[in-house]
Order: sequence, then structure tokens, then C-alpha cells
Amino acid sequence: MFRQKSYLGSKHHNNFLRILFVVIPMVVIAGIAIPLIVIIQRNNTIRMIQKNLIQHWENGDYETVFDLSNQVLKIKPLDYFALMMRGFSSYHRALAQIHNEEMLNSIDTCIWSLRKALLIKENGANNTTIRYMLGKAYYYKGESFADLAVKFLEKAHNTAPDTMQDIPAYLGVLYARLRDYRRSVDAFAQALKQPEKPSDVLLLSAARSYIELGEPEQAKAYLVRCAETSNDVHSIVTARLLLATILKNTGDRAGAEAQLTAVIDLNVENGEAYYQLGELYAVKDMAKARTQWYKALQIDPTHKQARAKLGI
Repeated sequence: MFRQKSYLGSKHHNNFLRILFVVIPMVVIAGIAIPLIVIIQRNNTIRMIQKNLIQHWENGDYETVFDLSNQVLKIKPLDYFALMMRGFSSYHRALAQIHNEEMLNSIDTCIWSLRKALLIKENGANNTTIRYMLGKAYYYKGESFADLAVKFLEKAHNTAPDTMQDIPAYLGVLYARLRDYRRSVDAFAQALKQPEKPSDVLLLSAARSYIELGEPEQAKAYLVRCAETSNDVHSIVTARLLLATILKNTGDRAGAEAQLTAVIDLNVENGEAYYQLGELYAVKDMAKARTQWYKALQIDPTHKQARAKLGI
């Protein structure tokens, strides 16, 4: 009996061992295979979304790019490519916003996404473009972020000086915001070498930097160019008003009057033009000057300088 029980026990033990030798490898394989299958499926899903994302980017459908990149980030929060595309699409979405608050919200999303992408891949193949977009995003954040905008745009420009040809124009404005007018005019000079026609903003910004440097002749050249080539009335008016101030300060009162008269002839009802004209007339004919100041107030009742001159 004892032998029979020992035999049966040994048989059960052997069966148990056989089961263990079969089950344990299966459990181990399943433990490896199931997560592997999940990872493969996840990566396949990400690749499909990314392929679709690129197509929408090429078509300029930034809203869909933004949505698709968010889908990838829900699956893989530290995906470099998805963060990059989320940042790029957010920048373009920001420029399409009407309200300033919505624009700044999109700019913040752009900055958050792109800075995170840079942390993930310090030497990523697209980091120059990322820094370029970051610089422009900080540019739109305003004057208090000018130093950060300069930091990223300079890095992008140093890495790829022959591409992203609008960087010098941005840097010119940003250096002026930082009161570094010498570097500002140097950047504008570089920007103006580009083959395409310079923008009004570029010409006016360069002129203002030269004014701040105390170099009116250089400023005049840019202002005359803007006034004579621009198709935008607001830019023309701005250029001629600045020209009038420079000409008056350098003793060319007749030239200043001609610029102010040219502004008035545009029929844009600019109170500042009448006010400055009154300033010119005040030297010899106070009655004529007061007439101009009253005209300035008719157009702009809040014009403080005109009100002060008239004692109102």
C-alpha cells in the first residue's frame, strides 16, 4: 500500500512539473508578446496618423494637423514629431485668430510644444526650424519677450544663414525693442539686401532706428522710399509725418510743410498732420496756427497737444 501511494504521489508530482514546464513558458511568452503586440499596434497607429498629418500639413490644413498631433500625443506624450507639428500648426492657427487673447493662447501652445520637443531631442534634425518658429512666436508675445525671440532667431540664423531669409527683418525690429539700435540698423541693412521688395514695416522700422541713433539722413532715405513705393495709405501717412518732423528739426520748414500738405491731400482726416502744420505756422502767424489746431480737434477731439495749445 505504501509503495502504491508513493507511486501515485510521484506520478502527481511529475504531472505537476510537466504542467509547470508548459504553463510557465506560456505565461512568460504571453507576458512578453502581449505588450509587444500592443506596442506594435500603437506604433502602427502613430505611423498612420503621422502619414495623414503630413498630407494635411502640405495642404495647409493647420486645424487638422493640430487635431492629429494631439491624437498622437495622447498615445505617446513625448513624441518629438507630434510635438513639433503641434507647435507649427499652433503658430499658424495663432496668426489666423481675430481676437488677441485667442491668438496669444495659440502662441503659448506653440511655445510649450516646441520647447518640449527641443528638450526631447537636443540635436534633432528639425531643431533649426523649431528655433526659427520659437523666435517668431516670442516675437508675437510682445516687447517683454524680445530677448527670448532674439535668442532663438539668432541660433536659427547662425545654423542656417542662407535660409529663413526673413530672420534679419525680425531681428531688426527686436533689437529696436531692446533699444539696441546699432544692431537694429545692421539687421535691417541685411534684410534690405534681399531680392524681394522690402515691406513697409521694414522700411519704417529701419527709419525709426536711425532716428533713435540720431542719424536723420539715413532715416529720410527709408521714409522717402516708403512714401514713394507703398500702396498702403496708412504707411504713406506714417512715413510723411516722420519726414515732416525730421525736416522741421533740421530747419527745412518748407519741406516739412510739403509733407504735411501731402498727408492732408490724401483725405485721410489725420489730426496729427493739422497739429504739426499749426506748429509750423505758429512761428509767424498764430491765427493761422490756431485754425490748424481747431481742425486737428475736429478730427480728433482727444488730441492732447492741440487742446493744450488752444487752452481747452
